[in-house]
Amino acid sequence: MSLFTPEADPGRPYWWDDVHWPELDDTLPDAVDLLVIGAGYTGLSAAIAAHDAGAQVVVIDSGEPGQGASTRNGGMLGAHPRLGWDALAKRYGEKTADGLFTEAGEALSWVRSMIAAETIECDLEETGRLQLAYTSAQYETQKRMAAQVSEKGGVPCHILSRDEVGKEITTPLYKGGMLFPNHGALHPAKFLLGLLRAAMDRGITVLGHCPAIKLVDLKESVQVVTLRGKTAARKIVLATNGYTGVQFPWFMRRVFPVPSFLIATEPLPNDLIADLAPGRRMMVETRAQHSYFRISPDGARILFGGRAALVNIGLVKAATQLRESMVRIWPALSEAKLTHVWTGNTGYTFGHMPHVGQRGRVHYAMGYSGGGTVLAPWLGRKAVLDALGMPGRETAFSATQLTSRWYYKGGRPTFMDAANLWYRHVVDRREDRAHQRE
Repeated sequence: MSLFTPEADPGRPYWWDDVHWPELDDTLPDAVDLLVIGAGYTGLSAAIAAHDAGAQVVVIDSGEPGQGASTRNGGMLGAHPRLGWDALAKRYGEKTADGLFTEAGEALSWVRSMIAAETIECDLEETGRLQLAYTSAQYETQKRMAAQVSEKGGVPCHILSRDEVGKEITTPLYKGGMLFPNHGALHPAKFLLGLLRAAMDRGITVLGHCPAIKLVDLKESVQVVTLRGKTAARKIVLATNGYTGVQFPWFMRRVFPVPSFLIATEPLPNDLIADLAPGRRMMVETRAQHSYFRISPDGARILFGGRAALVNIGLVKAATQLRESMVRIWPALSEAKLTHVWTGNTGYTFGHMPHVGQRGRVHYAMGYSGGGTVLAPWLGRKAVLDALGMPGRETAFSATQLTSRWYYKGGRPTFMDAANLWYRHVVDRREDRAHQRE
C-alpha cells in the first residue's frame, strides 16, 4: 500500500493549507526603543506588550515570521510543568516549585483572554487533554502528579481508570490516564497570524528574511547588524528558541533543537473518527517516544506527532514510523493514507524547563521544551515587561536556569545521536516489555 495520497505534499505542515501570510514591512528603522529578534509566539507577544507599554518596537525574523515551531506544533493548549513538583522543589526550592505550578494555570487563562481580546479566530476549543499511561508504573506516577497539580497549581486534574479511558479513546493499549479538563486545542498557524495581525494593526514594524548577523555594544544602545541594514536599540528581546543561530553562541549552548515530526491522515469517515476518539480530547502518551495526537479542527482527520527520532531523519522514514505507532493504537487506520508529514524544532534545555532572563542588554524567553503554545506568548510578555521595568514582570520562570554541558558547544546537538539510540534500543523496549507483562 502507498504511504501517501497522490496529492500529498511532504514537508509542508497541514496547518499552512488554509492560511495566507500578509505583506510585511521592508524598511528597518535607524533606531528603536526595543528590538525583538524572532517573530513566533514569543516575539510577537513581546512586541505587542512593548507597544502597549509605550515603547517603539520592531520585530525581525531570519525567515518568514511564524514559519518555525509556532506553526508546526500540534496545537495543544496547556501549560502544566514538564517536571513534577518534587523534582522542581529539589532543584529550585519549594517556593519556586509552587510558583511554577501556579503560573501554569495563570498563563493558560491569560492566553485565552488574550485570544478573546484580540478577536483571534484560531479554532479554539476546550477539549481537555488526556495523558495516557502506557504501563502500570506510569499510571501510579500519574496519580502522584495529579494530586500535585490540583494542590499546588489549583488546576483541575483527574485520574481516569482503564475503563474510563476506554470511553475517551477506543484502544486497549493504555492502563489509565490523567485528564486536564480545562486544557484545549487551537489551530497554531491561525493563532500565529492572529498575533501578527494584532501587531501590525498597532503599527508595529515586522520584517521577515532579516536575520540579525551581529550585535555591537554601544554606549547607550546595541547596534544590530542585519541583512537589511543596521539599527540601534536600547534593549533587545531574543525570542529564537529552537532556531537560535550561531551569532548567539551563549544561548545556542543552552537551548538546543530537537526535532518533532507530525503526520496528517487523509479525510476519514465521520463515524470512524467518532469511534476512534469519542472523547475528542487532545491526547499524549507517557511513553518515552511521546506520541501526541488529536482530531483536526474540521473533525475530518487524525493529526499524529511524536519522537520518530531525536535527530533529523528523512520525512518518509519519520512518516512510516509515526504511522506504525498510530496503527498500533488504532488498527482500524491500517488502510488510511497520509496527506502530510512535516517537522519542526523544539527548543530544549538541559533542565527541561524554560527560562526568562537577561544577559547584558539582551532579555530573553526560551527553552520551552515542548510546552510553548501557552508559555511562549506568556513568557515573551514577561521578558519585555522586565526589559522595560514594568509592573507584572515577575515570573517564577526567572528562577529556573539555562545551563550548558561541557560536551555541547552549540549547533547540531551530536550528543542526541547517542540519546536517540538509547531510547530506541533500550528505553522503548523496556517500556514494551513492561507493558506486555501486565
